[in-house]
Amino acid sequence: MELQRELQRRIHQQRIEQIVRNYHLAGEDSPQFHRRLEQLCHDYPLSLIELALVEALVSGWAAIPLCRGLDFLQQTHQILQDWETYSVQTRITSNQFCHITGLDPVPVFGHQANMLPQQIG
Repeated sequence: MELQRELQRRIHQQRIEQIVRNYHLAGEDSPQFHRRLEQLCHDYPLSLIELALVEALVSGWAAIPLCRGLDFLQQTHQILQDWETYSVQTRITSNQFCHITGLDPVPVFGHQANMLPQQIG
């Protein structure tokens, strides 16, 4: 059971890194960005971090240039805090998540793939 949890944790971490790499989210703050991201990964469920990164990414597309680096992580952290205070609400569907990240949405959305946007949890 412990091995399975460790494997799931590593998979989520790789998925998070793929999102960060694909959109160059670390910007010029790479060492600090990755330390801060590691702290968020310690403080929050990894599947929620994946979703919060995509939520912040989609919100940021309205701004040119796209926010990156520590400012981007601050926005992501704010989303996570809001979800902690209220409930997890996402505007992103599982299909959109898949198109944006290129990742399978099931680890984030569960098997409720076509029911979003929705409350998760």
